[in-house]
Amino acid sequence: MIMMIHPLRTSSLLFLLLLFFPPIICKHFLPVVMWHGMGDNYLGLSGIKSFIQSNVPSNASIFVHSLRIGNTVLEDTENGYLLNANKQVEFVCKELLSMPEMEDGYNAIGFSQGSQFLRAVAQRCPKPAMRSLITLGGQHQGVYGIPHCPDGDKYCNYIRRLLNFGAYWDWMQEDFVQAEYWHDPLDEDTYRKKSIFLADINNALTINELYRTNLKRLKNFVMVRFNNDTMVNPVESEWFGFYTPGQATEITPLIKSSLFDKNLDPLGLRWLSDNGRLKFLEVDGNHLQFTKKWFLANILKPYIYTDSD
Repeated sequence: MIMMIHPLRTSSLLFLLLLFFPPIICKHFLPVVMWHGMGDNYLGLSGIKSFIQSNVPSNASIFVHSLRIGNTVLEDTENGYLLNANKQVEFVCKELLSMPEMEDGYNAIGFSQGSQFLRAVAQRCPKPAMRSLITLGGQHQGVYGIPHCPDGDKYCNYIRRLLNFGAYWDWMQEDFVQAEYWHDPLDEDTYRKKSIFLADINNALTINELYRTNLKRLKNFVMVRFNNDTMVNPVESEWFGFYTPGQATEITPLIKSSLFDKNLDPLGLRWLSDNGRLKFLEVDGNHLQFTKKWFLANILKPYIYTDSD
């Protein structure tokens, strides 16, 4: 005997099932790409990766990729010192383009020098599309000092002068990463001409229209400054501020610099600000010192757990 099921009863049954047992909808947030800082490696961000994945809202998931430059943990760490920054950025651009997870775009979080490296990715490689860029303690205008070096310390200033003396030599620029974002305010002309990385991505010598156009595509550009930072000199570099040219004491903030000039706007930062896309956050702590509570409330919820594919 063949059992016949009445279509009206079937519809009623489906309605009741959907009413009491609604389907589970899994929301997929845009993936996150992270780039570690100097002296660290991709495994050093494992805790952050787990935190991002474990705090997504219910019925949601997120893919997090911590960049590794090299085949091993040791290589990744060493390359943070010794592999030309331009080569690192090129490698990352190709890797992201090959990853199917990034096809619909991604959000990026940079830690220390990983910040300006990811900004270079945004400016040079529009595909796949970076939606939001979050930089934690980045050196966007470079550095003119060594870690834990007070301005008044004669020994530290001596070391700084030594680095300054050779930072713009061709072989130093080619093989020493930190020299590639060394910014000498006492010799701006040499910096603009010899810096093979920072001066280039900051459009310091000539304006690369592609860089400006691509950066203006960001939905959010969030810069986090650590007010008690002893690693980045000057700390204002984390917000695109820097020493006023010709000396190394007074600071010119971004809003008073040529980078914010509404007519020139060489990087599009003024445009991003005028359109509510440039965000300035600050933490009263040392370099990369923040709590999970702060990270969740100020970074993840407003900028990461928002966009979905």
